[in-house]
Amino acid sequence: MSRIGILTVSDRSYRGEREDLSGPAIREVVLERLEGAQVELEAVVPDDFDIIRGTLLVWADEVGLDLILTTGGTGFAPRDVTPEATRAVIRREAPGLAEAMRAASLRATPHAMLSRAVAGIRGRTLIVNLPGSPRAVRENLAVILPALPHALALLRGETPDG
Repeated sequence: MSRIGILTVSDRSYRGEREDLSGPAIREVVLERLEGAQVELEAVVPDDFDIIRGTLLVWADEVGLDLILTTGGTGFAPRDVTPEATRAVIRREAPGLAEAMRAASLRATPHAMLSRAVAGIRGRTLIVNLPGSPRAVRENLAVILPALPHALALLRGETPDG
C-alpha cells in the first residue's frame, strides 16, 4: 500500500475564487492506476513558500507519507514558488521524473519547456511537482506512473526481487 498526499498550490483556489480541479484529477488517476494507493491527505494552500514548505515537511516527516504529489505553482509567474519550496525540503533530487514529464509534454505544447517542476526524496517520501491544469496533471501522471511502484518500493527498503 502506498500512502499518498495531494497538495494543490493556488492562491485563487485557496481563497475560494476557483474550484480546485487538479487535486481531484490527481486523486482519480492515482486511485484508478496506482495499485494499492491510498490518498491520506489532501489540502489546498496559497502560493506561499513557507506554507508549501511547512506542509511538505509535516507530511513527509510527521505523517510519513510515501508519495506527495503537488499541483500548481511551477511556472514563471512571480508567485510560482512550488519548486523552490520543494527544493528546500528534499534531500536528493530525482531529476528523471521531471525530465520525463517535460519531454512528454513538449510533444503536446511548446509551453512545456516553461515548467520548472522538480521531483525529489526526503527520507522515505517521494515528492513530485505536477502542473496546475487537470489535463496536464493526467498527461504527466501517465508518464511517471509506470515507474512509481518500483520507486516507492525502493524507498521502503524493499529489494527489487521481493
